[in-house]
This record gives sequence, structure tokens and C-alpha cells, in this order.
Amino acid sequence: MASMPMVVDRAEKFEKVCGILDHHAHRASSLIPILQAIQHEYHYLPEEVLTYVAMSLGVPAARVFGVATFYAHFALQPKGKHVIRMCDGTACHVKQSIPVLNALRKKLGTSEKCNTTPDMMFTVETVACLGACGLAPVIVIDEQVHGQITPERALALVDEIKAQEASLAGASAVAEQPSAEVSHV
Repeated sequence: MASMPMVVDRAEKFEKVCGILDHHAHRASSLIPILQAIQHEYHYLPEEVLTYVAMSLGVPAARVFGVATFYAHFALQPKGKHVIRMCDGTACHVKQSIPVLNALRKKLGTSEKCNTTPDMMFTVETVACLGACGLAPVIVIDEQVHGQITPERALALVDEIKAQEASLAGASAVAEQPSAEVSHV
């Protein structure tokens, strides 16, 4: 029974994960939908969550990590609030996707190795193909496709997102301030 407190702590820590596992009846055959749901919740697959999933499903951790690393859809590192996917397939590459990618990375301070901004606002990724070759070069920002993109247009889209985020932050700051009492004399 010495391991019981650790199991309780993990269950509390991974309450959302437990709900996902319960929804899938702890079936190892549902590993991919389980990982999809976890990634939807956390925006990536934390290592300790994958270990917990393996233990909960009664499968080797290597199997869970193998699935998580095999499929490009899964991320093992945290992603920013806004994900920018730059296509670098043949059509996009020929139509100058690299200057767009370089402009985005320079503006956001990201790189191939460190593709998420320190404030966790943006992640810039490259993908092999987005299936929109007729619109090349193409980027997808938060699941919205932008075709025939130029470096200037890509940077303008980032500026729009930053402006929206700033106005949201300003609106929430105003909402949090106590209202001033008005005296009637």
C-alpha cells in the first residue's frame, strides 16, 4: 500500500486525462483517439502524461511514445496559442516559401530548433504539404488557409493577431478594474 498516495496524487494531477481515459473505457485499442483528446486539452503531449497513459492502459510506455512520435500530428513540446504552419512542399518551395518562413522567424524571434515564442503566443512550423498547391505559397494560421502569401502579407497577418491579442488583454484588464463610485451632490 506504500504506492497508494502516489496513485492518488497522479489521479488528482491528471484529472482531465482520467476523464479522457474513462471516456474511452481504458481501451488500449483507443490509444490514438486518447492521445488526440489529450493533445486537444494540453495543446501537446507532456511526457509524464504519456507515461501515466501507458500505466493506466496497461501497455508498455514504448508503445505510447512510439505512437506519439510516429504521427506528425502529435507534438511533444508545448505550442503557442497561435500555430503558423508554412508549407514547404515542392510547389510552395518553388514559389518562394522560404523567404516567408525566414521573415516570420525573424519577426517572432523563432528558429528551426526553437519554433515557439517565449511568451507562448506563436509557434512557427514547416510542413511537407498542405494540399493547396494551386495557392502556393501557403500558410495556415490557426486552421485558416492563406494562399499566395508573401513575406509582407505574412507579417501583416501576425500584426493583426498581435493587435487582436492586445485588445483582448486591454479589455480583460478593464473588466478586472473595480468601477469607480459616482457621487451625486
